Amino acid sequence: SSHPQSHTSSLVDATGCRFLRALLPSDLAGRSKGGQAQNGSVDVLDLLQGWGSGVGTYDDFNTIDWVREKSKDRDRHREVSHFCLPYDAFSGWLLMLLIGLMSGALAGGIDIAAHWLTDLKEGVCLNGFWFNHEHCCWNSKETTFQERHRCPQWKSWAELTVGVTEGASAYVVNYLMYVIWALLFSFLAVFLVRAFAPYACGSGIPEIKTILSGFIIRGYLGKWTLVIKTITLVLAVASGLSLGKEGPLVHVACCCGNIFCHLFTKYRKNEAKRREVLSAASAVGVSVAFGAPIGGVLFSLEEVSYYFPLKTLWRSFFAALVAAFTLRSINPFGNSRLVLFYVEFHTPWHLLELFPFVLLGIFGGLWGALFIRANIAWCRRRKATRLGRYPVLEVAVVSLATAVLAFPNDYTRMSGSELISELFNDCSLLDSSKLCDYGPLAKGGEPAGNLSEGTVGQAERPAGPGVYTAVWQLAMALLFKMAITVVTFGMKVPSGLFIPSMAVGAVAGRLLGIGMEQLAYYHHDWDMFHGWCSPGAHCITPGLYAMLGAAACLGGVTRMTVSLVVIMFELTGGLEYIVPLMAAVMTSKWVADALGREGIYEAHIRLNGYPFLEPKEEFVHKTLATDVMRPRRSDPPLSVVTQDGMTVEELEGLISDTSYSGFPVVVSPESHRLVGFVLRRDLVISIDNARRCQEGIVGVSRVIFTEHTPVEAQGAPPPLNLRAILDLSPLAITDHTPMEITVDIFRKLGLRQCLVTQNGRLLGIITKKDILKHMAQMANRDPDSILFN
Repeated sequence: SSHPQSHTSSLVDATGCRFLRALLPSDLAGRSKGGQAQNGSVDVLDLLQGWGSGVGTYDDFNTIDWVREKSKDRDRHREVSHFCLPYDAFSGWLLMLLIGLMSGALAGGIDIAAHWLTDLKEGVCLNGFWFNHEHCCWNSKETTFQERHRCPQWKSWAELTVGVTEGASAYVVNYLMYVIWALLFSFLAVFLVRAFAPYACGSGIPEIKTILSGFIIRGYLGKWTLVIKTITLVLAVASGLSLGKEGPLVHVACCCGNIFCHLFTKYRKNEAKRREVLSAASAVGVSVAFGAPIGGVLFSLEEVSYYFPLKTLWRSFFAALVAAFTLRSINPFGNSRLVLFYVEFHTPWHLLELFPFVLLGIFGGLWGALFIRANIAWCRRRKATRLGRYPVLEVAVVSLATAVLAFPNDYTRMSGSELISELFNDCSLLDSSKLCDYGPLAKGGEPAGNLSEGTVGQAERPAGPGVYTAVWQLAMALLFKMAITVVTFGMKVPSGLFIPSMAVGAVAGRLLGIGMEQLAYYHHDWDMFHGWCSPGAHCITPGLYAMLGAAACLGGVTRMTVSLVVIMFELTGGLEYIVPLMAAVMTSKWVADALGREGIYEAHIRLNGYPFLEPKEEFVHKTLATDVMRPRRSDPPLSVVTQDGMTVEELEGLISDTSYSGFPVVVSPESHRLVGFVLRRDLVISIDNARRCQEGIVGVSRVIFTEHTPVEAQGAPPPLNLRAILDLSPLAITDHTPMEITVDIFRKLGLRQCLVTQNGRLLGIITKKDILKHMAQMANRDPDSILFN
C-alpha cells in the first residue's frame, strides 16, 4: 500500500473486523497515547485495506481512471509467483476461447430461430412445426427443382384455413396472418425489453463504444440483458421490421465477454483489462454476424475500440477464429459456407465502369448523411415529446405500418438478408427470379444467332416483362426502405443498422446495374462500350452493382472504410472486386463527411449525452487550460482537502456538501501546494471502515495523508492516516497549456480529471465533462447535453 498508485480494497463487515483483530498481535491491535502502533511501523487501517472490494471500484455512470487501473495491473503482475505466470498468461487465451464458443453458438441459434419465425408468418410445416420452409421441403420427393419452394408438407395459412392456394380469399388470409404474426412478434419483443431489460434495446454499438472508452454503465453487459437481447432479437428480426441482427450481435458478444470476465480475478478486478476483453468480444460479434473474422477484428480496431494494444489484436483474431469455426459447425445458413451472401460473378469489371461505381458511392454518401440527420431529428423528437412515453405503442404502430405496406411487394415482404441475397445474385439458367426474366432475342427482334442454348444465361439479353415488373417493385421498395428505416432505428427493440443500410444500397445498385446492362445491350456501338462490350457478350453484372451499392450505403451511414471493404469481400467471396469496393466506399465517405462529420454511432452517442471523446475528431480552437478549468471567476473556491489539518467530521461535511468524484490534497489552505488526489468513494468507504473497525476514531480525529503518523497530544483521539488511498502522482498541467494538447492528453491517457497548477501551486481542475462541454460550446451546440458525470 506504500506504492503511490496502489489503491486497495476495503469493505469490511463487523465479522471481518473481529477476525482481523484476532489475527493481530496485541501490540498492534492496541494504540498508544501517541496514536501509533506500539512498534511504530504498522497501521491497523493499512492492514484493513486488503479486505473486501469497496475502495478502488467505480460508481454507475462514472469514468474509470485508466492510469490507475494500469498501475494496479502492474502491481498485481509483480506479485504473481513464477509458478502461476503460465496460467496467468494462458487465462486470457482461455477467456477468448470461451467467448468465441458461446458467441458462435448464440449467433447460430439466433439465425436458425429467426429464419423459422420469419417463415412462420407465411405458413407451417405439417411434418413438424419447428421446421422452416426450406428444411420442410428438403426431404420431399414430390418437389421438382423448378418448384423447389413448393412441397405438400408446407402449407400456407390460406391452405390451412380456407383450403385454397390462390385467389382473393387466399391473398386476404395470408395478408391478415402476416400482419398478425408481425404484430405479435414485435409486441413480445418490446414488452420483454421494457419489462425485464431496458438496456437490451437498440443496436448497442454506441454504448459499447462509450463503455470501451472507460465509462461505467452497470447492467448494460449483464446476464439478464444477454438473455432478453437474445430472445427479443429473434422476435424483432422475425417481425419484419426494417432492422438487422448484426449490430446487436456485437452487444451479445460483449455481454458474453463481460460475464466470462468474472471467472478470472485479473479481469474481474480491473476495469482496464476487462475493456481489452470487450474489444476482442466486439470483433467476435461482427465475425459471427457476417461470417467475417478478419473484418471483425478490423471493425473493432477501426470503429469500436478506444485502446487496442497488440496483445488484444492477437487475442481478437483467435476469438474471431473460434467463433467463426463454431458458427460454421452449426451451419445455420444451410449452404455449408460461412459467408452470408456468397456470390459467383463470372465477368471481370472494366475500367470505364468506375464511373457508375463512383456514382453509387455518391448515392451512398448522400443517403448516409440524409439518414443520420433524419434519424437523429426523429429520435430527438421522440425524447422531447409524449411519443417517448409510449414505446410499446410506437413499436406496434411502426410494425403494423411496416407489415401492411410490405406484404404487397415481393421485395419488401422478404427478410432483409433474403432481399440482399436475391439482389447480389448473378442470373443463370437455373434462376426463376423475376430479376432473371430476360428475352432470348437480339436487337431488332431476331433470334440471337451467336447465343447458343448453353450460353444464353451468360450473355447480355433484352429485359423481359419480369425484369420490368421487378424494376418498379424495387423502386417502390427503395423509397419504402429509406423512409421506414429512419423511424425504426432507435425504437425500444433490438435493432441493427447493417442489413437495412445494405438493403437500400443493394436495391439502388441493382437498379443502376440493370440500367447499365440494358444500355450496353441496346447501344453497344457507343464509344464508351467500344472494345470491351461486343454484341452478345456478357459485360455488365447487375449483382456486382448491388454489392457495391450495399457497401457504399453502409459506409455512408457508419463511415467505415478498411473494415467495411474486408467485411464485404469476406461476406460475398468476391475477392477480385476489391478495387471497385474501395472506390465506392471511399467516395461514399468523402461525400458523407462533406455533409456532416459524424457517423450514426457518434451521432447517437452525442444525442444520449455520453461522455465520449471521439478520437477521430480534431480540436482546432486556440483556447488555453485556464479558459476551461474550474473554478471560474464567479464560482466558489475549489473544494480541497488539506494534508493534515482536517478532522473526520470536517471531511464528512465536505463530502456531504459536494457531489464531486474526488478532491485535490494540498499542504495547507494558505500555500495550496499540490500533494495528491483522493477519490470521494475511497474516502467514504475508508472513513466508514475506520469508524467501525479502528478503535478511538471519532468525529474530532485528525485525518492525515502523511507518510509518518504524528504524535498526538495527551488525551487526544488517534489520527486516521489515509495515505494508502492517496494518489501521489496525479496528472497536472500548467494554466497556459493549449487545449489542443490537453484534449490529446485526455484521449490518449483516458483521464477522468487533470489538475491545473502554476509554479507548483494548485489553481483548478479540468474534468472530462468540462472538456466535452467546452467542445460543444466551440461547435455551437448545447453544452448541457452532456448528461453524465
